[in-house]
Amino acid sequence: MLKQECFAEALLDGAREVFETMMFMTIDDTVEEGTRIQGEALLGSITFKGGIEGCLAVCCDMECAKTIAINMLGMEPGEDIGEDEVADAMGEVANMVMGSLKSRILESVGELNVSIPSVVTGNELVSSLGEDSGKIDMIVSIDEMPAKFSLLYRDAAA
Repeated sequence: MLKQECFAEALLDGAREVFETMMFMTIDDTVEEGTRIQGEALLGSITFKGGIEGCLAVCCDMECAKTIAINMLGMEPGEDIGEDEVADAMGEVANMVMGSLKSRILESVGELNVSIPSVVTGNELVSSLGEDSGKIDMIVSIDEMPAKFSLLYRDAAA
């Protein structure tokens, strides 16, 4: 269980660093119990393998995703932004959070090879790696909008 606690802390710290420095947004992990992402959502995910294998995902509703993209691109709030740009931004968020997480856990898990990110749109999106895997699901608030960070992992030998 120590690994899960260390991964959860590394994930939250890494996500905070990325959002504060790249998007100038704040992540708060003290959200009301039962908080969920409502309606159409975007899920940016990226897989990895090496000492462990798995998937990191970032999921939020369209309003949050647009705000992230606008901040990432240095646009003015309320400016028009295309769906493709929003999807690209969510993929890049997954990539940057994975990079930040990777640097924090490298010593304990060894080298990790990371895929290119993918982004899907839908309702009530869920990630799964199957049995015998660890899973961290963390509902947070990004500038007061709900989002979910997920880390699914298992030992590569499994």
